[in-house]
Amino acid sequence: MKFLLYIYFGLVTSGNPNQVYHECGLEGKLDYEIFENAMECLDELEFNNERLLTIIDFTKPSTEKRLFVIDLENNKLLYHTLVAHGKNTGLNIAEHFSNKSQSLQSSLGFYNTSEPYFGKHGYSLRLDGLEDNINDNARKRAIVIHGAWYVSEDFIEDNGRLGRSWGCPALPVEQTREIIDLIKNGSCLYIYAEDQDYLDKSDFSD
Repeated sequence: MKFLLYIYFGLVTSGNPNQVYHECGLEGKLDYEIFENAMECLDELEFNNERLLTIIDFTKPSTEKRLFVIDLENNKLLYHTLVAHGKNTGLNIAEHFSNKSQSLQSSLGFYNTSEPYFGKHGYSLRLDGLEDNINDNARKRAIVIHGAWYVSEDFIEDNGRLGRSWGCPALPVEQTREIIDLIKNGSCLYIYAEDQDYLDKSDFSD
């Protein structure tokens, strides 16, 4: 097992992804290989806040909770909730991804969370894509984290799936502010799917 070195607020601690994964209780919720890859790439990328890691697992259907906010300092799963994908990414399953404006598709890869703001969807969080030609148009496309009424268990019960955004990772309205305030201003967001085009292009895929 590969051991990694992490720096938290000037303190150096050692740990391994397997230990963190099990202490966070991620078994049966998040595939270990997705988590391990995110952890390893944290070592290669720079974030102002390396204590938090947010993962969106688009291998799961929209009816399942597929957003994870993980506290890497205390090895705790802070949030595990629903998240919508783009309208042209698929119905219940996320299948098609794009970095192009007007595509109405989600983009995969690593992001830096940036500044919160108030927009047409209320309190929202800007994202900066860190992967060239994969998600680096996120800010230009206005791909942000925001709340949406169609991200709820009630919508799933009525429609058999979540509603869909224009490419943004939309969250349940009642959790949006607290999640944004937690992960804003420089933490890592990793959006993953088993998309061969992404896996071939990304410098951060296994």
